[in-house]
Amino acid sequence: QVRLVESGGGLVQAGGSLRVSCTASGRTSSLVEMAWFRQAPGKEREFVAFKNWSGPRTYYATSVKGRFTVSGDSAKNTVYLQMNILKPEDTAVYYCAARRWGSSDYERPEEYDIWGQGTQVTVSS
Repeated sequence: QVRLVESGGGLVQAGGSLRVSCTASGRTSSLVEMAWFRQAPGKEREFVAFKNWSGPRTYYATSVKGRFTVSGDSAKNTVYLQMNILKPEDTAVYYCAARRWGSSDYERPEEYDIWGQGTQVTVSS
């Protein structure tokens, strides 16, 4: 069993920065890949960023490329999403997700079987 817990959300002004974290516990050695998704009220859950759990490979949604950075600290079993130059349209609940296999399909939420509870990020204009 693996459990994911997000933290670090909050309220920030447009143009500001925020870092959210995703800490894994349990059988973390089984994790292969993870991703960040977000969901705004009334919208579908959308892909934000991908990282292979213990390596450097990353991918980003076009809407956040150049502003968001995903990184990891394997010693802490934690993955971070650093969000800079935040915009009001970044407002959403941010979720981390993980899976125990590798796949080239990294943008669909159905491809991940372990989810955190989410953390709210609100960007004011």
